[in-house]
Amino acid sequence: MNNPINEIRKALKEKKIIIGTENTLKNLKLGKLEKVYITKNCPEGKKKNINYYSKLGKVKVVNLKYTNEELGIICKKPFSISIASLKKEKI
Repeated sequence: MNNPINEIRKALKEKKIIIGTENTLKNLKLGKLEKVYITKNCPEGKKKNINYYSKLGKVKVVNLKYTNEELGIICKKPFSISIASLKKEKI
């Protein structure tokens, strides 16, 4: 199995990562996502919402063992990130 952090870093370079709950939910509903990453301290309400729409769209959810602060650092952002997602490859 691929290391999720390496996947996120690669997606950042390719500009295929979506950061934030609202953007992730919007793209989930439009069926544009391949995978969703959720941090271990993501609020329960957000987690339930993401899991619900992920199931509907058959999108894989990856529960990270990192906190939202750590994901922010991994994504080289000056803020915490609870949810990030990976765009589908364009066909």
